[in-house]
Amino acid sequence: MTDYLEGALPVAEARRLERHLETCPGCTEYLEQMRTIAGSLGGLSEDTISVEMRDRLIDAFRGFRKG
Repeated sequence: MTDYLEGALPVAEARRLERHLETCPGCTEYLEQMRTIAGSLGGLSEDTISVEMRDRLIDAFRGFRKG
């Protein structure tokens, strides 16, 4: 979904996803949630959060990918 939102999907894959979204309410809702989150975070800058919080978030995301 993030590649789709960022315009990074190849055209054929984006069209395939769009066709899927026409028939899948769950994925459509997920896409809208991702759009909302991206819009909410768009105004954040590095100065918005403390260095400690940034480091904790990075650690949390690294841990999420592992597992």
